[in-house]
Amino acid sequence: MYLHTHVNFSELSSADIESRDKIQRLSLGRRTKASASHPSHKTQIYLSRSTDPFLNLSVEHRLLQITPPDSTVLTLYVNSPSIIFGRNQNPWLQVNLNRLAQIAQQPSSVGWTDSSVQLVRRRSGGGAVFHDAGNVNFSVICPPERFDRDKHAEMVVRALKALGRPNTRVNTRHDIVMDVASPKTATDTETYKISGSAYKLTRLRSLHHGTCLLRSPNLTSISGLLRSPALGYIDARGVDSVRSPVRNIDLDNQEFQDAVTREFESMYGDADFRGEFDDTALEVDEVQKGYRELKSKSWIWGQTPKFTFSTHPTEEDPRPRPELPYDLNMHLSARHGVIEDMSIKHSDGATINGLDTSVFQGASVWEITNWTESLNRAGLGGSVSKEAGEWLNGMFGAEYASMSLREM
Repeated sequence: MYLHTHVNFSELSSADIESRDKIQRLSLGRRTKASASHPSHKTQIYLSRSTDPFLNLSVEHRLLQITPPDSTVLTLYVNSPSIIFGRNQNPWLQVNLNRLAQIAQQPSSVGWTDSSVQLVRRRSGGGAVFHDAGNVNFSVICPPERFDRDKHAEMVVRALKALGRPNTRVNTRHDIVMDVASPKTATDTETYKISGSAYKLTRLRSLHHGTCLLRSPNLTSISGLLRSPALGYIDARGVDSVRSPVRNIDLDNQEFQDAVTREFESMYGDADFRGEFDDTALEVDEVQKGYRELKSKSWIWGQTPKFTFSTHPTEEDPRPRPELPYDLNMHLSARHGVIEDMSIKHSDGATINGLDTSVFQGASVWEITNWTESLNRAGLGGSVSKEAGEWLNGMFGAEYASMSLREM
């Protein structure tokens, strides 16, 4: 990795580099060889000045690749409004894509006053989370032998306690929660999730990154964004999100970042290297490559594990289904977001004359922007085609898919 700095680090003495007072602000660029990979920099701290979630995750990934195997690295960043979902998750199952389209096109209709929400699949596992300006993200990269799912969550809890939040703790799911006195009784408490975590382990390095809800202005909208209308119809492989009540902890971003940095250095010693980066990090070829991958449709949608969508109970997925607005049974199976099989019959199981569902085979779900037209091409026709098509548009967020394709 390369850094652009206001000074030439090759001209500084080692004492200067090690002195916290001499550390300069950095932005990732091409001109000067980065100190991220220097073997003497065992403890590193980075602060992002970018709010681009694709860039922050790409820089984080690059640091995972190039920092010394025995080093420990802290990165802190804030993203613009975005839904970040796990590497092995299904966006049609985890996200209300219709709401994302509404926010982008008619934000006032849903009471949205922030910028549009980006959809981002990260490289680590775990569930879907919402980020905005009132949510600070922390990331710790360390050797695998030092990895522990609670270790750095506990580090964040110590920072929160130091800031006057003694009612925070790490729960059995490795999330950070806050216990609050219940308004119902004097003796009971209610527990709210304020931070979720995700992990990525490689042979030489481990990554733990997490969130912390501080003063999100969109707190009341989070559950609606992370609840898909297709939830009752999709049976998916991969990781499902565990939905929990959330709450702001009411702290300033900067004071939280400072407190986490203090706890990090308390654990690992004063930083050997401090850096900042911004959007110029895209000047680094490797960062730009990772950035393009994260933004690609093949990654956001095509990384999706195999799933089925069925309007009626099946042997594999016997859950009862909500009543449908039309008289059909539909079933599709998809791998990497591409339809492998599609079945449409009358609700009594009878075949539909003249119907050819083979037109769906090989079609990418995210490229179907009008299911009514697709059903018509298959030969369904009539009012039932319109009713079923409009319903499927809502299930699969066709309007958002159309917007996404226009951005390509």
